[in-house]
Amino acid sequence: MKKAWLILSSVMLAVVLIGAGGCVVGEGAQVSPPSISVAAPELGGTFGMVYSQQQVGLWVTGEGKTMATPDVVLLSLGIEAEAKTVAQAQQDAAAAMDGVMKALKSNGVAEKDIQTQTFSIYPVRKWVKDDQREIITGYRVTNIVVAKIRQVDKAGTIIDDVAEVGGNLTRIDSIGFTVDDPTPYYKEARAKAIGDAIEKAKQMAQVANIKLGKLLYISEGTSYMPPVIVRDYAMKAEGAAPAPTPISPGELEVQVTVQMVYDIR
Repeated sequence: MKKAWLILSSVMLAVVLIGAGGCVVGEGAQVSPPSISVAAPELGGTFGMVYSQQQVGLWVTGEGKTMATPDVVLLSLGIEAEAKTVAQAQQDAAAAMDGVMKALKSNGVAEKDIQTQTFSIYPVRKWVKDDQREIITGYRVTNIVVAKIRQVDKAGTIIDDVAEVGGNLTRIDSIGFTVDDPTPYYKEARAKAIGDAIEKAKQMAQVANIKLGKLLYISEGTSYMPPVIVRDYAMKAEGAAPAPTPISPGELEVQVTVQMVYDIR
């Protein structure tokens, strides 16, 4: 029995040594070691073990990018009213917000494209130095919606109309740009990413003096098109730019990455 364990230990050691001596060919390329077969009658016949590596072959990552022109404007806007009582603050905010909603809809913004983002009621506090205490001086009601504007060229006009009806209570927190249907842009970026990965694999194989075999694996990694958001666009009516407010959508970058694994010879 002791001899059997010695044979088994020798086999295990051989596996470890072969694994440690695995040959690496080029960046991202690895060749797996062979299997081991040892005759061991004491163990009941031939004892075999196969060593394998997860990253076998040539691994490459490809990246593809394309530019998209935004066709949707995302406006975060609304009303902020302050009064000595909650009831009065709510009343002022509701009246102003009603005007904002009418301005949006009159400019062709569908109701399904208007979503409440924030509604809050907070006390307004003031520190009284003489009394060394904090007192409540009023209440602030904030009602913010995100409006999806599908006519980019109307964004400036909508901002101006909202500022006019909302008056001094108007808040415009941010403006963003996106694409309603990014599918065609992802397809183009994906094709570029795969082409990039193929070219990398060919170059690596040539430099490393190896031959590419069949494609074993392909996976799409990160695919994203981050919307362009301009924060702190905050605007009060008295500080608004002369109409019409200029809006420049610019371009968005769509990016896709893929990972591919080739067998090598």
